[in-house]
Amino acid sequence: MSPRVPAGEPPLSAHSRFATRIRRRYAGELALLPAGTPGPFEMAQVYDALRAAGHDAGTALRILRQLVVERLLTLDCDQAAPLAAITRAMTGLAEFALDVACRQAFDELDAKHGAPLGAEGRRAELWVIGMGKLGARELNVSSDIDLVYVYDQDGETAGLEAGRGRLSNHEYFTQAVKIVYGLIGVPTEHGFVFRVDLMLRPNGNSGPPAVSLDALEDYFQVQGREWERFAWLKSRVVAPRACVERGSAQALRGPVLPFVFRRYLDYAVFESLRGLHRQIREHAARRSAGRPERANDVKLSRGGIREIEFTVQLLQVVRGGQFPELRTRPTLQALPRVAAAGLMAPNTAQALAEAYEFLRRVEHRIQYLDDQQTHVLPMCCNPQDDGDLTWIARTMGYADCCPFLHELDRHRELVAQEFDRLLGGAQECKGCNNGKEPARAPDLEQLQEQLPQQLKERVAQWQRQPRVMALREEARTRLARLLARTAQWLEQGQVSETAVLRMADWIDPLLRRESYLALLLERPGVHERLLRLLGAARWPARYLMQHPGVIDELASDQLFAERFGARDFETELEHRRRSLQNTGEDDDEELLNLLRRAHHAEVFRTLARDVEGQLTVEQVADELSALADAVLRVTVRWCWQRLKQRHRATPRFAIIGYGKLGGKELGYGSDLDIVFVYEDDDERAPEAYAAFVRKLITWLSTKTAEGDLYEIDTALRPNGSSGLLITTFEAYANYQQRRGSNTAWTWEHQAMTRARFVLGEGDMASPVDGAAAGEAPHPSLRERFDRVREAVIAAPRDVAALRAEIIAMREKVRMAHPVKADRFDVKHSPGGMVDAEFAVQFLVLSQSGVHRELIPNVGNIALLVRAEEAGLLPAGVGRAAADAYRELRRVQHRARLNEEPTQLPPQDMRAPRDAVLALWSAVFS
Repeated sequence: MSPRVPAGEPPLSAHSRFATRIRRRYAGELALLPAGTPGPFEMAQVYDALRAAGHDAGTALRILRQLVVERLLTLDCDQAAPLAAITRAMTGLAEFALDVACRQAFDELDAKHGAPLGAEGRRAELWVIGMGKLGARELNVSSDIDLVYVYDQDGETAGLEAGRGRLSNHEYFTQAVKIVYGLIGVPTEHGFVFRVDLMLRPNGNSGPPAVSLDALEDYFQVQGREWERFAWLKSRVVAPRACVERGSAQALRGPVLPFVFRRYLDYAVFESLRGLHRQIREHAARRSAGRPERANDVKLSRGGIREIEFTVQLLQVVRGGQFPELRTRPTLQALPRVAAAGLMAPNTAQALAEAYEFLRRVEHRIQYLDDQQTHVLPMCCNPQDDGDLTWIARTMGYADCCPFLHELDRHRELVAQEFDRLLGGAQECKGCNNGKEPARAPDLEQLQEQLPQQLKERVAQWQRQPRVMALREEARTRLARLLARTAQWLEQGQVSETAVLRMADWIDPLLRRESYLALLLERPGVHERLLRLLGAARWPARYLMQHPGVIDELASDQLFAERFGARDFETELEHRRRSLQNTGEDDDEELLNLLRRAHHAEVFRTLARDVEGQLTVEQVADELSALADAVLRVTVRWCWQRLKQRHRATPRFAIIGYGKLGGKELGYGSDLDIVFVYEDDDERAPEAYAAFVRKLITWLSTKTAEGDLYEIDTALRPNGSSGLLITTFEAYANYQQRRGSNTAWTWEHQAMTRARFVLGEGDMASPVDGAAAGEAPHPSLRERFDRVREAVIAAPRDVAALRAEIIAMREKVRMAHPVKADRFDVKHSPGGMVDAEFAVQFLVLSQSGVHRELIPNVGNIALLVRAEEAGLLPAGVGRAAADAYRELRRVQHRARLNEEPTQLPPQDMRAPRDAVLALWSAVFS
C-alpha cells in the first residue's frame, strides 16, 4: 500500500528526526546527489565532488552515507519505493565505501612497506568478505556490516630501498584492516559510514583481524561450528572491486562451499540451529524483562525476521549439498527455490516472502526515526505523544495503528507457526514461557529391557562396538531416543518386529553418520514410513543400505500422490547443473554424482509407491522405463556438450532399445540393452561418435561414491561383441534387412519385435532452452528406424522353418536354465514367461505381413489379446495367456522385492502355467 498524505500537509518523511537533522546540517550538499535511487555511478560522482571540495576520504564517505540514507528515506516513505531498491542501494554504498577504503589503505601501506608478495612474486590480495545481509545484498538502512578479512597467500612485502620497511603479509593486511576501519567505522562529527563487526571471523574476537586462505580452510575442517555454516551461507567477496571483477576472489569458494553444504543430507544442524535460536529467544526475554516494549522486536522476537531467515537457511544447509539450485544468498530468492524443490508448500513460501518484505519495511521505518540500529517497534499509538507508531503505520499505507498492528500480528503468527513446525516447537526457551527442560533420554541399557529378544541382542552388540562407543554424547542421545520411540511403536502394534530388525540392520553401518540419526529423530513421519517400507519387503532395505541418502524422499507429502514426470525430472537436473556451473563445480565427477543421486531418488520413490500397493507391476515398469529414457536423454546431452571431438552442435545419433528397455518392462536393477547408430557424412564423424559412445557408456556404468546408473549391454549390435560399438544407420538397416553377406540371425529378428527407438536428434534439446538451432534439416532417424523395423517384422518367411528355429532356440534357453522336477520357475519352466514371450515373437514374425496390428511394440499382454482378436488363437486362449503372463510377472516381481526364490511348488502356479502351456500348444503344435 502507498502512503497517503492530505493536501497541504508536509511529506511523511518530515517526521523523521534523522531526516530533519540531515536536511538542516547538509542543506548545501543534498543537491549533489542526482534524482532517483542512488547507484554506484551517482555515489562516485558525489564522493569525487566532496573530495574536490576539500574533504578527506573518511569525511567524504561519511557525508555521502548521510545523503544516501536521507534519499532512501524520502523515496521509501514518500514514494513507496520497493524494498529491493532500498537494500540494493545500501549494499552498493557499503561496497563502494569498502572499495575506496581498501584502495586508500593499500596506497598508504605500499608507500611504507612495498607491495605484499606471494611465493611466485605475484601481489597478494586481501578480500573483504561481506557476511549476512551485506553478503546477500539485503543490507538495511542502519545496519552494521559483518566482515571477514581473508588474504590469498602468505609471504612478505617487497620493502623499500635496501629492504627497508619489510613486513609479513599477515602484518601488512592487519594494518590494512585497521586503516579500513578508521575510514569506515570510527565515529566522527559526521557520524560513521557503517558500524563494523568482525565477530564472525575465525575464532571470533580472539582471532586475528585477517587470516590467510589456507588458515581459513584449516579452521573450517578442524574447528568450524555448525552455526558458522549458516553465517558463511551468505558470504560474498564485496571488495576490493578489482578482485571481484578479475574473478580471483572465486578461489574463496573452494573452502567455503564444502563447509556450508555437506555431501549428505544434514539433519544434524537442526539441533544446532534450535539451540542457537533458543539462546536468541532467551536473550530477548531477558532484555524485555521489565521492559515490555522490547517484546515488539520485529527482528528477534517470536515471528520476527530472524525466524524467516532461520527457516530458509536451515532448508538450504540441509539440502544444498545435494540440490545446488538452493545455493542462493537472498532470502526472497531462496524461498521460491525451496518451494520448487518440494521442501515447502508454494503458498507457505509466498506467505513467508510477504511477511519478510512487510517486516523488513517496518524495520526500516523504525531505523528512519533516529538512525539507530534498533528493531523495536514504538509502543505508543497516541497522536498527542510523539506519534512514531502512527507515523510508521501511515508510511506503510495504513490510516492508523490498529489495522497496521493487526496485519503485523498476522504475519508474525504465521512466521512463528512455520518456524515451530520446522524445528519442532516443543523445546521452548527457559526464559520465554517458563518452559521446562526436555525429559532426559533413556540409556541404551535401560532400553534393552523394553525390547523383544532379537532386538535386545542387537542393541547389546551395538554397545560393544567401537563405532558406537566412539559416538559423541549428542549422537548417543539421539540413538537412544530413536530406539525408545521405535520400541513404543512396536509395543503399540504400529510397526512389526521384522521391520524394526531390518531398520537395525540398515542403521548399523550408518551409526557414525549422525545426520541419519538426526533425520529420523527430527522427522517422526519419515521414521514411521521407513519402518512400514522395511516391513513390507527385504529389497528396499538393501537399496537403502546402498543409497542411504534417498531416505529423505520419505519426507515428501506428495510421495504417494505423484507419478514420475520425465520433463520435470530433466528440467530439475538442468537447473542443478547450471547452479553447479555458476559456482564452477560442474566437472565430470560432480555431474556423474548429480545424475546418480537424482536417479536413485526416483527409483526409491517408485519403490516406495510399489511396496505401499500404489502401483501395479505394469505401472512400475512404465515408471522405471520412462526414468531410463530420461536419464539417457540427459546423459547424451551433457556428454556431447563436453566431448572434445564434438564437430556439431547436436549429434546426428540415435539409441535403439532392446529387451526390457525396448518393451518398457524394466525392473529394479535391470540392465539396458542398447544399440547405437549415427547418420553423419562429416569426415570427422566416425572418430567423434566412437569417442562419444565410449564416454556415454562410462558415464552410465561407472561406479562413483554415489553408486552407478545402469549396466549397458551392447551385444545386440550388428555382429554382436565382435562388431563396432556404433555403426551408421545404413549399415544397421542393411544388416537387419539381410542385404549383403553379413546379415542378422533369426534370434536377432526375435529381439527386433521388442526393439524401440529411444532417442534421436530431435530429443537432444534441453527442456530449459528448447530446440537447438543452426543444423540443416535431414530425414528423421526415428521414422527411418520405424520403417526398417516394420520391414523386418513383416517380411515374408517360411513359417515352418521359423517355427523350428524358435522351438530350437527355446530348447537351448531351457537347457541353460535347468529346473528341478518338483519346482516351477516362473520364468524358465514350461508354461513360464519365456514360453509366452517366444510364442508372441513367433506370432509377430510369422503373421505381421497379413495382420498389421501385430507390428506396433505394445507389449506381450496387448499382443496376445490382438492375436486372439485376429483369429490367430482359439477363443479364450490369448486372453487367458495374457492374464497368466501378468500374474507370472507379478509373482516374479514380489519374489524379487522380498529376495525370495522365483521357483515355487508347481501346484501354486497351476492356473497360469496351464494357460501358457495352452498358448504354446495352440501356436507350435
